[in-house]
Amino acid sequence: MNEEKKFYSAEELKEFESLINDKLEKARKELLYIKESLSKKNDEGTDNTSGTMKLLEDGADTAEKESFTQLAARQQKFVQQLENAVARIKNGTYGVCIDTGRLIPKERLRAVPHTQHTIEAKMNKR
Repeated sequence: MNEEKKFYSAEELKEFESLINDKLEKARKELLYIKESLSKKNDEGTDNTSGTMKLLEDGADTAEKESFTQLAARQQKFVQQLENAVARIKNGTYGVCIDTGRLIPKERLRAVPHTQHTIEAKMNKR
């Protein structure tokens, strides 16, 4: 009887950890860039031009700041998910679906390394 594999080997986990750490480094750099851009946006807007153009610019600036803020929040969440994935590698639970208890296929983990669900479990949640 062919028993289903329950966990990834230490070698396999090293591969995933390397992949996640690469993504984490890039994600942190992107988050820093977004935060710096947002900070610059907050520093601007002190010039005192007048009239309708200023109102239009203020509206565009506000919309852009909101967009950057939302982008920063999403990026922060992604960084947190990647950090959580590294923690799961360390505690030996990485790659196991939290709903089914089955091993998440490598192809899925390579595409979405922070996932905690098999594609079947993810589809059933909808």
